Amino acid sequence: MDQTHHTVTIYGKKECCLCDEAMVIIQKVAATVPFMLEKKDITEDPELLERFATSIPVIFVDGRQVFKYRVIERRLRELLA
Repeated sequence: MDQTHHTVTIYGKKECCLCDEAMVIIQKVAATVPFMLEKKDITEDPELLERFATSIPVIFVDGRQVFKYRVIERRLRELLA
């Protein structure tokens, strides 16, 4: 495994327009930058629901929170470079 292999985790839920917008940007970046993508539905885990209920989507890169509500494409590319 090379050093450029990162994991992006998005915490969200279905019928969340901000989550959908975040996924569009994440998938756009994924087209040119390789990384693993994990999608976590907070409604399936009471602990996650309590933690993120009013702040989704929340995006982590390699276990560190980097975005809340909106993903900035340029910044995501920098974090994955």
